Amino acid sequence: MADEEHNEAGARSFLTCAVEVARLIDLGSATDVPEARRARYLAHAVRKPLLERAYLPEEFFAPLMAAAVYDPDPSFCLWFVEPTVYAFGRRRVMTSLLDYLRTGTDAEQAGAKRAWYCAHVPLRADRSPAYAPGATRDPALDESRDVMDEWRETLQRSAV
Repeated sequence: MADEEHNEAGARSFLTCAVEVARLIDLGSATDVPEARRARYLAHAVRKPLLERAYLPEEFFAPLMAAAVYDPDPSFCLWFVEPTVYAFGRRRVMTSLLDYLRTGTDAEQAGAKRAWYCAHVPLRADRSPAYAPGATRDPALDESRDVMDEWRETLQRSAV
């Protein structure tokens, strides 16, 4: 596949993911926005509403992770990773990224590596009601040392 075709296929995949996340929070698919800018537009539109929720239904997890992995811009995949970490826990997010690293396509593995950096986002009360004063949250949701060790081991094995 030529680079241009590969980039176009990746953009379509990211657009599909962004449309799915927008659908889940009832934002629509922004069909009035040119397709070349639609995925980024939707990513921006969903960011704040996602962060405002202390809880997200289970059906959000896989689409948010896919959007983070397929987002071609490492500066913006945070827009999907951060609310997922707050809602589902750092451990689960990192475990999902580890699965992409182990079993994903080359593009998914590259996306998992981009998103991995974002999964280390600081957990702050002013960013999510999940960490607001008085909120109860199981600390095990964010314990991830063993997953980080597995990540490093997987990277070392793949480099050999």
